[in-house]
Amino acid sequence: MTAPENHLIALLPRKDRLRLLAACKHIELPLAEVLCDPGKPTKYVYFPTEGFISLISVIPGSPGVEVGMVGREGMLGAQLALGVVTAPLHALVQGAGTAWRIGTRAFRAELAASPALQSGLNRYLYVLMAQLAESTACVRFHQIGPRLARWLLMSQDRSQASSFHVTQEFLAYMLGVRRVGITAAAGGFQKEGLIEYSRGEMTVLDRKGLENAACGCYAADRKAYTQLLG
Repeated sequence: MTAPENHLIALLPRKDRLRLLAACKHIELPLAEVLCDPGKPTKYVYFPTEGFISLISVIPGSPGVEVGMVGREGMLGAQLALGVVTAPLHALVQGAGTAWRIGTRAFRAELAASPALQSGLNRYLYVLMAQLAESTACVRFHQIGPRLARWLLMSQDRSQASSFHVTQEFLAYMLGVRRVGITAAAGGFQKEGLIEYSRGEMTVLDRKGLENAACGCYAADRKAYTQLLG
């Protein structure tokens, strides 16, 4: 059975794509697995095909806050395209799934052999930088409700499903807010018929309504990606 595709790999010319995949291993991404820590050398590059990964900025004395998300549209380890081995962020599997995994040395060899791969990752790095900047401003200026709506939409995009498992504690951790704020915002969305939430199971009922409730950061993220990577 053919494994689900990663969009960045799918964009490569056939020869480059097959050579890269031959050097990769298709693996499971278990929920809550830590894939890398800031300041540590990058051992592997991950191209998710299902599931998604949270990129978390960790500050001493605080639990951290999510500043980005990687699913089948992207990859983890993009800094290697800049010649940097050190991981900049904490990466945690937020939605269990699968990924193509390749060792750092082998990936750098693929970069050297494929101008198309280097070019694609250069564009992806720009998109990732825009997402990180957008997230920072979002945390500072936007209220919990619109931020929660954005997070739910981003998660649905990457999970490719209307329902996924997530606790209020985890949502509070991802958004860097108190649980009571998540409870109030999620409760409001339920009353409006946008979502259904019970025992950690989140279901998006009205995606259009959720898009209207989200802050403009969600649309800005999607526009940046579409313009550069289709």
